[in-house]
Amino acid sequence: MDFLELAKTRYSCRNFKNKPIEQEKINKILEAAHISPTACNFQPQRILVLTDEKELSKLSECTKFGWGAPVIMIICYDKNISWKRKYDGSDEGIVDASIITTHMMLEATDLGLGTTWIGSFDLQKVRKVYNIPENYEIISILPIGYPSKDDVPNNKHFDREPISKTTFYNKF
Repeated sequence: MDFLELAKTRYSCRNFKNKPIEQEKINKILEAAHISPTACNFQPQRILVLTDEKELSKLSECTKFGWGAPVIMIICYDKNISWKRKYDGSDEGIVDASIITTHMMLEATDLGLGTTWIGSFDLQKVRKVYNIPENYEIISILPIGYPSKDDVPNNKHFDREPISKTTFYNKF
């Protein structure tokens, strides 16, 4: 699929079929993360893949979102190895993990799966429930599954500011 068509096709899926995802598709999503660029190629991403029903059910302790997806991926980065910008110490791990999350979402879409970026969660609860090490910063939670037949993009999904309002040439 053409990249722009893929990007336009992707939307925040919030209603999943009760259907397992084939391991080959999970592997392709993880491969998309694996080949994603990271600052200085430090590759600080750490991804927890949840497929076990018991582990998936624990998500409800951390967020009201998840929508019964058959796979949940928690994307983190290891702050002990992520690249820090020398001018101000900014930790670029959050950028790395965001790039990785985006690549994973686009690969999922290309595979006929739906997902959405969950940013609303109790950080400390996620850390405790899933025993995530303190040096791992949790960036996103991705529920992944086959969209139900009645799932549609939110009506605001297609609302976009004109490019002329968000893009500037040579000066602001």
